[in-house]
Amino acid sequence: MTDLPDIHGLCPDRFGAVKDAFARNFTDAPEGLDELAARFSVVIDGEVAIDLWAGWADTARTQAFDERTLVPVFSTGKAVMATMIARCVDRGLAAYDDRVAFHWPEFGQAGKDRITIGQMMSHQSGLPGFSETVEPAIWFDRQAVLDRLCAQAPMWEPGTASGYHPITIGFLAGELFRRLDGRTMGTALREDFAQPHDLDLWIGLPEAEHGRVAQLRKPSAAPDLGVIDAIKKAAFLDRGSAPGGRGSTEWRMAEIPSANLHGTARDLARILSPFAQGGVLEGNEVLSARTVAEASRERIRGRDRVLPFDMGWGAGFTLNAGLNIFGPNAEAFGHCGWGGSCAFADPKAGLSAAYVMTRQSPHLIGDPRALRLVEALYSVL
Repeated sequence: MTDLPDIHGLCPDRFGAVKDAFARNFTDAPEGLDELAARFSVVIDGEVAIDLWAGWADTARTQAFDERTLVPVFSTGKAVMATMIARCVDRGLAAYDDRVAFHWPEFGQAGKDRITIGQMMSHQSGLPGFSETVEPAIWFDRQAVLDRLCAQAPMWEPGTASGYHPITIGFLAGELFRRLDGRTMGTALREDFAQPHDLDLWIGLPEAEHGRVAQLRKPSAAPDLGVIDAIKKAAFLDRGSAPGGRGSTEWRMAEIPSANLHGTARDLARILSPFAQGGVLEGNEVLSARTVAEASRERIRGRDRVLPFDMGWGAGFTLNAGLNIFGPNAEAFGHCGWGGSCAFADPKAGLSAAYVMTRQSPHLIGDPRALRLVEALYSVL
């Protein structure tokens, strides 16, 4: 049990149960995961209704975690990545049923010519990692990664099963986006969302902003991946399965949409709010209702080849049905990130929410601290 730091932000009295749950995560968290710093934000009917933060931005507890503190959210950023691809579809640059190779011919090598954008975004391409040993530094060479993935044969028959792509999906979706839009995904996020809507979200964080990034405490144990096979090794366990060898500065500056988004809980909740509001962000339609439905509809369900769960995938989104990690409604969808962060939208409830933290847990999805907050939220709606 730890002392409770000052809690800051917005939480009207009717959401008192949420503030109480947030406080308990600092003093009596499940599994001994007492928070060092955290933020939980909720947008309801298009307006920020809850925005709580507390704790320390550094592990030495000398720098306060404040409303400008950025947190690396790892795979939670895949929800933003999926949003950017949805924007391409909405603008008529592509359709989810298009074959990826129609827009990116090199991708069609080695039996991948029939894979659709919807299949790729729902982790059905069979490319969760590299089939041959690579050095961790390869991830900082975008073209080298793309060349290998284009030449590589799928590890299972595409379209027959999902197998979570932890890092590779960011390069695949990022290159597809670049071919469709002409800009990198990080540039488009900044120009189309961050600047016009004042969203503090970054895919590729400029070095001038690095001083705002919170320090993380890594998990005390490895995640449980179930029975290990070659596919899971390629995705998570091989030496070159994740970026390394270049230091945190280069890592933060790189554009890896699947893994290194930096941002705030408030603005993660805000960028997902169109999925709960018929495509509208702060009075402006950024997605059509049809694209919202297409992005979030179930594209595959079953035992994932990488994650040890039976689960459903939309076009880049984890579907809540059967998991119940994003509240009680099956219609909700979003994404979780390494260590416990998450962001989701619930069109039935008309809300979106996000949780970020600095003490990481080993949970792949459904961190118990986030579950406590979400349960408290739905108890008072």
